Amino acid sequence: MANALSAIVVVIVTIFLPPLGVFLVAGCGADLLINICLTLLGFFPGHIHAFYLEYIYYDRKDKARLGGGYQKHAPGIYSEQVQRGGTTQYGTVPVAAGA
Repeated sequence: MANALSAIVVVIVTIFLPPLGVFLVAGCGADLLINICLTLLGFFPGHIHAFYLEYIYYDRKDKARLGGGYQKHAPGIYSEQVQRGGTTQYGTVPVAAGA
């Protein structure tokens, strides 16, 4: 329930200010800078990029929760937090789901 609630809050924030939604998901990095530039170039490209990041983040988060294995990097995403779906990884051994 908390996962769905956080996703809804992030989507609502992203509708009004796409870079803030990207910051909440990816943190401060290349993805945020790209989204700020896209939003300045046009509000619609900033939305597309932000919702793409959020989709990848929550999709990978659900797959990690269900015990999904290795997934190749999604194109155009530079944040490792988004690539892993928010899960932590130590060295080369992924943390088991639910741990």
